Amino acid sequence: MGSASGTARGADGPAPAPGPASGPLVPSLGWAVLHLYYRVVPDAEPAAGTRIAEAARSLTDQGHDLLACSVLGHKADVGFMALGPDLTRLERFQRELRRTPLEPVYSFVSLTELSPYTSTEEDERVRLREEEGIADPAEVEARLAPWRQRMAEYREHRLHPRLPPRRVLCFYPMSKRRTGDDNWYRLPFAQRKALMAGHARVGRRYAGRVLQLITGSTGLDDHEWGVTLLADDPVAIKDIVAEMRFDEVSARYAEFGPFLVGLTGTVADVLDRVGLQA
Repeated sequence: MGSASGTARGADGPAPAPGPASGPLVPSLGWAVLHLYYRVVPDAEPAAGTRIAEAARSLTDQGHDLLACSVLGHKADVGFMALGPDLTRLERFQRELRRTPLEPVYSFVSLTELSPYTSTEEDERVRLREEEGIADPAEVEARLAPWRQRMAEYREHRLHPRLPPRRVLCFYPMSKRRTGDDNWYRLPFAQRKALMAGHARVGRRYAGRVLQLITGSTGLDDHEWGVTLLADDPVAIKDIVAEMRFDEVSARYAEFGPFLVGLTGTVADVLDRVGLQA
């Protein structure tokens, strides 16, 4: 509790003053991710799109990544996925877009993260012993060396993703159910890890066809994760989501938010599609 005067106090006196309100804000792990969706204001001057292009160019020039898409359907006209190390820079990009002929209709805030269900080195040692019958310590170490390299690359991609160009971007938020017998958070960790391993096997069957990025939003937005899927073929996105719906992790424990699908391109291309000029 605070003191009678309203000043917060720690065990040995007044609590430290809050940190500065300006300057970069960099997460202690991973990058910030901001999905922003807009409608173009009716009768907007086409040339007003130059302000959008300038905001996008400034963001990427300062070390952040940006994907732009023209949205299919009537949920929005245009969408941006901005990601990078500094939350204050992403917030400034958001404010810059508010000064353009774009009307916000949806947003989602998340952070890149590592999954707690990722296989550990001990898991791999057990797999080598039980599935491949490898018990010799020297051979185990030889097999672990490339595994460690792959896992280092996987962790780097999860925390600091570099997203290659694909024609279609699908984004949706999701959470794990917490009701009755279908409460994900009441399951033992080992059971959750086994279920997620099966779920991941489904996703790996789409390697090369669908790029998946899962970002964490617990405490940051209304759902617990954001899912971004990138592909050149919309059928691949439809297929992976449909197949995963039959996996127990989704069929029993998943709750989904809205799906937003768009056609990606350069900022200039996307603006041209929605009637604005870069």
